[in-house]
Amino acid sequence: MNNLLVTGGAGFIGANFVHYWMKTYPQDKVVVLDALTYAGNKANLDPVAENPNFVFCHGNICDTALVETLLKEHRIDTLVHFAAESHVDRSITGPDAFIETNIIGTHSLLKAAKKIWLDEGLNKENHRFHHVSTDEVYGTLGPNDPAFSETTPYAPNSPYSASKAASDHLVRAYHHTYGLNVTTSNCSNNYGPYHFPEKLIPLVITNILHDKPLPIYGDGQQIRDWLYVEDHARGIDLVIRKGRLGECYNIGGINEWANIDIVKLICGLMDKAFAENPELAERFPQATQAKSGKSVDLIAYVKDRAGHDRRYAIDPSRSNKELGYQPAETFDSGIAKTVQWFLENEIWWSSVMDGSYQDWVKTQYEV
Repeated sequence: MNNLLVTGGAGFIGANFVHYWMKTYPQDKVVVLDALTYAGNKANLDPVAENPNFVFCHGNICDTALVETLLKEHRIDTLVHFAAESHVDRSITGPDAFIETNIIGTHSLLKAAKKIWLDEGLNKENHRFHHVSTDEVYGTLGPNDPAFSETTPYAPNSPYSASKAASDHLVRAYHHTYGLNVTTSNCSNNYGPYHFPEKLIPLVITNILHDKPLPIYGDGQQIRDWLYVEDHARGIDLVIRKGRLGECYNIGGINEWANIDIVKLICGLMDKAFAENPELAERFPQATQAKSGKSVDLIAYVKDRAGHDRRYAIDPSRSNKELGYQPAETFDSGIAKTVQWFLENEIWWSSVMDGSYQDWVKTQYEV
């Protein structure tokens, strides 16, 4: 029986991982630690909230004593670390929070894990600290450059990616210096259910439903490798169960798309959905362009982001050869599922957009 501590488990990727793990390993205990900052939403965990093997703890990863208590109280043997500030634009305007959470917070977790697992001997041999990172630590690629591999030198270009690069190095150091059993995964851009609406794909979907402009940075030719979030969860599962200690594994979707092409694809899917489902027009009367089949007319080019990386692409060869990893979803199938999820879950995303999803936090805690 595994006892997992999942940090940031109320966020987009963390919550999807919790759903995946509890469905795949129903006998395991899962403890979620989340500070419920703006991107953390306890409603993301509603599907598992009543499961007797699920525990939620509201708290900060920088609280080392709290982490130590959770590791001991629940006899945690596996820590999966998602908690992070992750929005590049926010890191440009306010980098301090990224340093605090992504670097100091990661170090807090490592200190707690070392103390409880190694110094005090709880699960001294049978433990795993898995750190979830990003392809952005590798910097940017030219149009013909080979995709990022695990040996690509780090060259972060934003405060966000620099903070994640620092946390990656800390995790590696705790393995080589202290013998902590660690693995790291670097993933490409995730998408899917519960995606926070400030990110590109959910922003486009919800803006179409409100007949708002679809902002495109620069010329829209920035290329990203897109990974359906459940494929990411399966990849992490494989790394935890089969990955070599101290190693990094790239988890990608083998799926490069330019931003502008993604936006146009979503426009087409939304127009099709409205054409095939008349009830959508009644539910979203303000979606004028989608009802007329012209969502693409909402595209608006805006000034490019400062230091905007041109291309990311992940080479998942090591994960494929060593772990048997392959993404199950194509981008066509994954984006269709994502659009459908957002159309069916207006209550969720509308509560995020108007801020009312934070009401639960305000009633439970002094914030």
